[in-house]
Amino acid sequence: MHFDFHVAWDSLPKLLAGTATTFIVLLPALALGLLIALPVALARFRPGPRAGIAGAYISFFRGVPSLVLLYLIYSGLPQFSIVRDTFLWSLFSNAYVCAWLGLALTHSGFMAEIICGGLAAIPAGTIEAAGVLGLTPMQILFRLKLPMAARFVLKAYQNELLIMVKSTSAVSAITLVDLTAAANTVFDYTYDPFTPLVTAAAIYWCITNAMRLGFAALDRALNRHLAPA
Repeated sequence: MHFDFHVAWDSLPKLLAGTATTFIVLLPALALGLLIALPVALARFRPGPRAGIAGAYISFFRGVPSLVLLYLIYSGLPQFSIVRDTFLWSLFSNAYVCAWLGLALTHSGFMAEIICGGLAAIPAGTIEAAGVLGLTPMQILFRLKLPMAARFVLKAYQNELLIMVKSTSAVSAITLVDLTAAANTVFDYTYDPFTPLVTAAAIYWCITNAMRLGFAALDRALNRHLAPA
């Protein structure tokens, strides 16, 4: 078994096309997941039944594997007539929509927990001081709580994002040809499992390390006012 540079070069366009699909799936799922996670995390801090519902939501979507969720959305929902016989069919018959929704729900469960941790880390005295200064609850939320929480959760969000990049490989189960599926396609017609998979792994490595360096730069920018330890 050896790495065949000729096969790697010939298969590169297909692998890059798969990489593009990976990002087409990943970016909307991240944005949608974050939009869902924020109100869930805020509800977790409110007394009453909303906190319990938010907690159950977080527990469920953190516990269900993304592959199972994708199967349920792509193959399970069309079994219901309310989906199959209505305008919803035009949405859920699209593999991209199913991938975005499935990954976004999984991501939102983890992100809601991460945001909760960031909000809990804000010193109570800081919030009390903002109230004394006359800031409204909405101003405290958007000008104080969320910016401070963003700084606290940055490293946890980085880890979640890197996991999400690799989780996109599950979308091959619902007919999308992402980077991993493209590597398997090359294997099917070259009978060389080593070269395309190693090449795909190298592309994943480049993506994750580019993100890691980007987060390191962002962390330095957000914490530039802090004295070095």
